[in-house]
Amino acid sequence: MLKQIIAPSVLNANFLELGNGLKAIENGGAGLVHLDIMDGHFVPNISFGPGISACVKKGTKLPLDCHLMIENPENYVGEFAKAGASIISVHAETTNHLDRLLHQIAELGVKPAVAINPATPLESIKYVLDIVDMVLIMSVNPGFGGQSLIPYCLDKIRELRALKPELNIQIDGGVKLDNILACKEAGANIFVVGSAIFGKPDPEAVCREFVAKVNG
Repeated sequence: MLKQIIAPSVLNANFLELGNGLKAIENGGAGLVHLDIMDGHFVPNISFGPGISACVKKGTKLPLDCHLMIENPENYVGEFAKAGASIISVHAETTNHLDRLLHQIAELGVKPAVAINPATPLESIKYVLDIVDMVLIMSVNPGFGGQSLIPYCLDKIRELRALKPELNIQIDGGVKLDNILACKEAGANIFVVGSAIFGKPDPEAVCREFVAKVNG
């Protein structure tokens, strides 16, 4: 049976108090720390790179889940592996050689994952499903936190779950307490939560609520 995991995204965290934020989600039962890496080219925003990722690694016992929303990811996966990533997700839309890139990540000793945007069909990744540890389904158009979940993305998750019953499926974008069970029922088992945790006064308590909800 696949484990249900809450993966808080630190994109919305207070970086002046990041150590406390990381401790809060650890205490709240999170299973991963999700890092949204954005380059201002593939997505219309810039976040941070391997240096900050390495700092996060030093500040938490949780595995790092690095989501690369960047062009030419093959040039950077080595740096994120060195920074301590446990999982690296690359977008199918960003590379002409997806199979090669996923094997490159695995050769670095990191779990390879593939991500797709809301309008990208599952057809584009079906031939690499046997070599990834996880598929990340974007349920918002990537680039900004705080967006609302796009409903048809749940249909994509249902289709993928039927195709691969034992695959880790991560949903990222607009996941809230009032829709996380619908995400789970669709077939997701790893849930990226950003503003709904770090945008609250008590991230630890809210994280604990999310964990209890998906494991209830």
